[in-house]
Amino acid sequence: MQYRNGFSILGYGCMRFTGKNNKIDFDKAESEFMRAYELGVNYFDTAYIYPGSEETLGKIIEKNNIRDKIILTTKLPQYFVKNRAGLDKYLNEELQRLRTDYLDNYLLHHMTDYAQWEKLEALGIKEWIEEKKKAGVIRHIGFSFHGSTEMFLKILNAYDWDLCLVQYNYMDEVSQAGKLGIQEAHKRGVPVFIMEPLRGGKLVDLLPEKAKKLIADDPHKWSAAEWAFRWLWDQEEITCVLSGMNSIEMVEENCRVASQAEAHSFGDEERAMINKIKTYINENTKVNCTGCRYCMPCPKGVEIPTIFSCYNHMYSESKSSGRKEYFQAMALRLEPAEASLCVKCGKCEQHCPQNIPIREKLVEADKALRPVHYKVMANVAKHFMIGKKKSKKDS
Repeated sequence: MQYRNGFSILGYGCMRFTGKNNKIDFDKAESEFMRAYELGVNYFDTAYIYPGSEETLGKIIEKNNIRDKIILTTKLPQYFVKNRAGLDKYLNEELQRLRTDYLDNYLLHHMTDYAQWEKLEALGIKEWIEEKKKAGVIRHIGFSFHGSTEMFLKILNAYDWDLCLVQYNYMDEVSQAGKLGIQEAHKRGVPVFIMEPLRGGKLVDLLPEKAKKLIADDPHKWSAAEWAFRWLWDQEEITCVLSGMNSIEMVEENCRVASQAEAHSFGDEERAMINKIKTYINENTKVNCTGCRYCMPCPKGVEIPTIFSCYNHMYSESKSSGRKEYFQAMALRLEPAEASLCVKCGKCEQHCPQNIPIREKLVEADKALRPVHYKVMANVAKHFMIGKKKSKKDS
């Protein structure tokens, strides 16, 4: 196993412990967890809303007496917090589940909009964090993120974070936090942790046949998953990549790759290979957008690159995948940025190096990404995740 900043470059994502009838198989989870530990994995990640995960993790750690030998991370369900007392309520419950009296890392879970941070700030979270750090209950604070690059940078700038967790892979360079966000976090000395390195398995299971054949015929003899992991670890900005491992074979294979992959090991040949895979994946996309952001900012606030990225994923992966990404990145934000805000001024098209008919494509994308039932669900979810922004009179 290799390490960066004291963390194993492969982390164990504990959301996908397996079992039967919605009950985690403790013996199976323990054997997989402990095999990863034996092979050098020291970073373990869970969250309040992962069913049964915190309890299972706590039992494994206590039974094997390894609390002081691992780095344990869980997440505050900030979307449930309504007042200062709620901060203590969820933290104490998580400590109890995990059978520990401290957390190495505590992340604000599923941040998508700066308004979420403003709400927490109004509740006194800055003072609460300092209080818990001083008491040794929380050692490091960070946030996990699903949203646009713009929102990631705003949240990154809002506080002196110890770490961040973002969705990132070779198909997400220009969506979510994106390469721009990762590089900015690295410049500020904020360790970057990665989730969804395989886009939920899609960069393995849903690859086009041409891409699968390309990988099979390549002399490296790396699997599709190994290509994706090595592409991430080639970037020095990335501290740790999480994997939801649920078999001994998967644990051992991922640990093997993590013992070999190094930063700056990709040459022209490897980068060309990734580009070929992406080309095959993108053959079914609808808009030739590279995410360069020359079209931004839009005078009306339309998040053009994110919309096109989600629209393309509807056809390179599945309709549900693209809509899910859009839901996270666009629907769960206080200030709207949908394509429907476009007034067809054409300013964006004047700067697009790909000569994309942006105004026309935005109409197509909006129709595909936001069916009627989606709009209803999005309004409900936005109210739940973010709430209503208080007016100055109310505050």
